[in-house]
Amino acid sequence: MAGGRPAVLHCVANRPPNPGPYLMLGETGPNRRRLYRPGDPADEARRGAKTTPARSAIPPRYHPLLDWYERDYAPRRGLKPEADPLLALRGSGRELWADEHADQYVRRLREGWQ
Repeated sequence: MAGGRPAVLHCVANRPPNPGPYLMLGETGPNRRRLYRPGDPADEARRGAKTTPARSAIPPRYHPLLDWYERDYAPRRGLKPEADPLLALRGSGRELWADEHADQYVRRLREGWQ
C-alpha cells in the first residue's frame, strides 16, 4: 500500500479498524493526524486496543520516546472524570428540570426570545 494508507487502516483511533485495532493516532481533520491520547474519540471496535508499541518490539534508542509519551504526552493519571473540571460538572443543575422534560424546560426558558 502506498501513501500512508497502512497508518490510516491500522492506527487511526477514530476510524473503523481494518484490520488492526490500534489506538496510536487520532484524525484531527482531512489528512491530519496526531498521537492518540486516552479519552480521544475512538471507534468502538478499537476500545481497549494498544496505544504504543511494546518496548521490547522497538530498538532501545526509541525507548526515551515511549517514556516521553507515557510521562508527558498521555499520562494515565488524571483520567478519572472527577479530575477534569468540565467532566466534574456532569449532572449539576439536574434539579432545575427534575419534574420537567428537558425539551420543555428549554422551550420555557426561550419563551419571549426575539
